[in-house]
Amino acid sequence: MSATRNCKNRPWKVYEEEIPSSIRCFNQQQHVRLEEELQLDHLLLLREAFANHMPVDVGSQQRVGGSELACGRRPGRGSRRQAGSMSLEEFQAALRAMLGSERWESQTELLFNKVDTSCDGYVDWDEFCTYMLLQYREKDRTVQPRDALLSPQPLIRHCPYNKLSGDSSDGGGNRRRFRHWTTDAVYMPNVHKIAVATTSRDIHFFDISTGNLFEEFYLFGMNNVPTSLCYWYDTKSPGRRSLLLWGDDEGSVGLLWFLQPHAGLFETPFSDENGPQRVFMQDISVHSRLVSYQVIHKIHQEPINRITYEPHTDLIITSSGSATTSVVIMDVSLKKPCYIWKIKKGVKCFDFCKSLNLLVTGGMDPSVRLWNQYVTSRPVAVLHGHHTTVLDVAIYEPLGQIFSYSMDAVLKIWDISSQRCLRTLLLKFPCVQAGHALEHGNFPFLLLSAAPHVLLVSCRDYLGLLHLQQGDPKGGQLLTHNAPLSSALYNPLLKQVVTGCDDSSVAVWDVETGEKYLQLSNAHGQEEITCMAFDTSQRRLITGARNGTIKVWSLLNGHNLHKLEAVAEAEVTGVISLHDDKLLAVGWSQQISQYNITNPNNTYVQADLSWKSGQLHKDDILAVDHCPAQRLLATGSADGELIIWTLDTQRPLQYLRKALSTSTRPGLAEDALGETGAVAGLARPSSHHHRRHTWEEGKQAPVDRLLFLQRRAQGSEWRSRPLLVSSEAGWLCWWSIAGPRHRHGHFYAPEKGDESMLGLSSDQENRILVSGDTAGSIQVWDISQFALGLGDESAQDCPPLLHRWRGHESTVVSVELLVFSAQLFLVSASADRRACLWTCDGHYVGFFGQEQRWSLCDPTTYQHPRNPCGQETEDTEEEKEKEEEREADVKSQSQDSEGTSDQTRSGQRAGLTVWTNEGHEEDKSQQLTDSGQLLPLPLVTGEPQSPPPDPLDSPAKAEHTKIALGLQVEKDMQRKAAARQQRRLAFGDIDASKLSLMASVCTPFQALSMPECQEVRLPSDLPMRPWMMRQGLKVREADRMLLPLTSNSPEANQGGDKA
Repeated sequence: MSATRNCKNRPWKVYEEEIPSSIRCFNQQQHVRLEEELQLDHLLLLREAFANHMPVDVGSQQRVGGSELACGRRPGRGSRRQAGSMSLEEFQAALRAMLGSERWESQTELLFNKVDTSCDGYVDWDEFCTYMLLQYREKDRTVQPRDALLSPQPLIRHCPYNKLSGDSSDGGGNRRRFRHWTTDAVYMPNVHKIAVATTSRDIHFFDISTGNLFEEFYLFGMNNVPTSLCYWYDTKSPGRRSLLLWGDDEGSVGLLWFLQPHAGLFETPFSDENGPQRVFMQDISVHSRLVSYQVIHKIHQEPINRITYEPHTDLIITSSGSATTSVVIMDVSLKKPCYIWKIKKGVKCFDFCKSLNLLVTGGMDPSVRLWNQYVTSRPVAVLHGHHTTVLDVAIYEPLGQIFSYSMDAVLKIWDISSQRCLRTLLLKFPCVQAGHALEHGNFPFLLLSAAPHVLLVSCRDYLGLLHLQQGDPKGGQLLTHNAPLSSALYNPLLKQVVTGCDDSSVAVWDVETGEKYLQLSNAHGQEEITCMAFDTSQRRLITGARNGTIKVWSLLNGHNLHKLEAVAEAEVTGVISLHDDKLLAVGWSQQISQYNITNPNNTYVQADLSWKSGQLHKDDILAVDHCPAQRLLATGSADGELIIWTLDTQRPLQYLRKALSTSTRPGLAEDALGETGAVAGLARPSSHHHRRHTWEEGKQAPVDRLLFLQRRAQGSEWRSRPLLVSSEAGWLCWWSIAGPRHRHGHFYAPEKGDESMLGLSSDQENRILVSGDTAGSIQVWDISQFALGLGDESAQDCPPLLHRWRGHESTVVSVELLVFSAQLFLVSASADRRACLWTCDGHYVGFFGQEQRWSLCDPTTYQHPRNPCGQETEDTEEEKEKEEEREADVKSQSQDSEGTSDQTRSGQRAGLTVWTNEGHEEDKSQQLTDSGQLLPLPLVTGEPQSPPPDPLDSPAKAEHTKIALGLQVEKDMQRKAAARQQRRLAFGDIDASKLSLMASVCTPFQALSMPECQEVRLPSDLPMRPWMMRQGLKVREADRMLLPLTSNSPEANQGGDKA
């Protein structure tokens, strides 16, 4: 084994080819930090304090207190500290004397931890200046607005068919050739049509709902030439009336209301003629059922070049080149006063934003003017910078910016608040030639402020596309990330939560308020982040990606400190940080790689593959954890193999379970959405962290998670007690490292079958265990006394279940317990793109990224009793009392009955599942805890599901032990099964083809099958009517089927009347 991996074939090529990462800091305006309060005079006093400080001549190892060790600071390695360096206590005293107040006492230690980048327990003036310089630089970057463009040049395409001219005949293909020039066109999304206006005083309506574009209607005979079009419809009710309005060359405005757009734009009488239906404008009243027409005459003295409609206030805004009526804002009903702007040389373009109450205009002069909607006398601001005529302007509301485009193909981006130009961009169209005027259309801009957030710019026959930043979401669905999360960690030193997701972004959040502090985009290019960990100082973050790359980041400023060599192009599933800046990494490479990040100047760190035992795992390593107290390392692989290593010798201490010789990798993996994908044939399959595992019976389940119980490992009886918990396809297994046996019980934790546990965490005292499964459920277990006695190793008892709730809509990928202000909280991350914060009893605090901030010290700011879906989850007192009575009845009946030991043991276990069915309601699953509380958001409906086979049993033990229910529960289930069987026998089977599914409710057209008709015999002494006797009819067996029950003859009617 070579000591170090040779750097051949360019091992750093993967880092050179990936997309560079970007850092974004966020201002936490609600909570002022100490470093923001330090002024210049404070810094001068602090520099003098550092310069005059003479530490006591004592080794640094003796000066470091217990609190410093607890915070992760390492002593000064036995060296004598230099003059001008301060410890935490000395730094606090200096700031207290300088500020003259104890107001910032709580933040002083946090500031010291941020400044102490060397992690030696001391800070000097150079370290403090470096930190403050970085903070000021990041603050300037945050305050300074950034332009919305994501690329310096547009993506340009040549469009040779943007001009339509010629005669009126069809010109081959599906292109319609018009008699004259087109003036404008507009898209009608709710009816999938395009309206095209031409200089021949007509409007053509093309249907684009199919692949073959064809002209459906032809509106002709208009009084004037339509020069500008605008279309509006209600996005929430597309079938309601919509509006097509246009301005013409005489300064008038026409409004065409489509009353029932889904029923048709115009009346369509039957005709054998081919081609579009011709609609004469003077006969528009014939179509009054579908169309309403209105015209507003002589608004401008010149042709209208822009027109728009504001639906919220029912306003029409038009512009022209006239100096007396440059811009006009009027009410559709003409009942309110009009606002008229008089601008020299008129206006060529404008844009209006109702939320900002802002009107932006551009004209023949090279100035862009900003106006208030109700002030026409003078502009709010005038933006100078263009040198030629401004052809078009657009307001980009998400970032509060304005785009302006001039005739010389110059695009400028302005910030509305500061009224500064953020960027000037010369668009390099191929048609641009020096000394030649460019040819532009009347509408060179098209801004899509919604997804996909692009700006289209045209110039002659070329079209340019510029991608824009999305900005912060407002009004839409707020999420922690825009992609499924892969992990969430809590940093107790900085009191921050770090989240990572599949789009290779990392976010740092303040746990006290939920505010975002830092965000890293493209941390690993476009590769998924699969694992994260902190170093021993809690100041650096280590991330691993799907392509095998590993990076080390600074949590203080987000800078990339180290890039670790990728052992193979395989997913990294775990990173362990050891003392003295040593790292261990495992993954799909099936081996343990080592890294040394001691040297801060070494950006690229080579992998050390000198692990003494070599590669013992034969399958992908999926889980890893270490025990610092005993210097142990545990690894688990996809074939179910569990190995305990000693870090000192780097050799296996114990094989808790070996892989079967005939075992193979699990076949198909099914994700939380029910999709399956074969692993074979893929060079690098998708990450496993969103998936639940299925495997053939008789094979060992993969090891999803490993967790060392650190507190138990520090006790004197650690050899005989279980120290390790493994999650294997939903089963939580407990293992001890030494002793005659290693397995100390196991139980199935999820409520549903075929689920996996991907999240495990415990508190510092190992009294509580928290688990999260692939169904989105979170469980809290009491493990204070679990597996501490000498019991049967095959026992399937589970610890008391304290709480269970549905926390997410999708897979829970990680859970972590944290302590804040002596209170216990829980952070959960899920594939539903949210990271949520909970109290330990399941009360919902909120999710990171929500608009409303919380305060962990103020429970009134929590989202409880609402869950992440916005639903109420708190039970009323009456429901709790009923559930307590029901639980008491079940327990009393279980104690009075004589059952087996398994039944007695199962009656005492928490998480008892009860199925109820009253009246015609659906079967509901309710979870009862030992305290009798009803757990919110039940997961199981209908028939009970049994857990999957026990992964710990050998193939010979194919049948797993059945979980016994209480006697009362069994009786209820039997009674309901019998009643269900009787209903099926009485009414027969239901024909599924005669059921209609509406939303989530089945509506039966024939819910029950009709019974067959039975033969009915008439009595022999059947009385007969007089008319029947006159016809000679007698009651005989052969005549019974021929007897007419009614008669329409007059004689019969008369006889009936006489009778």
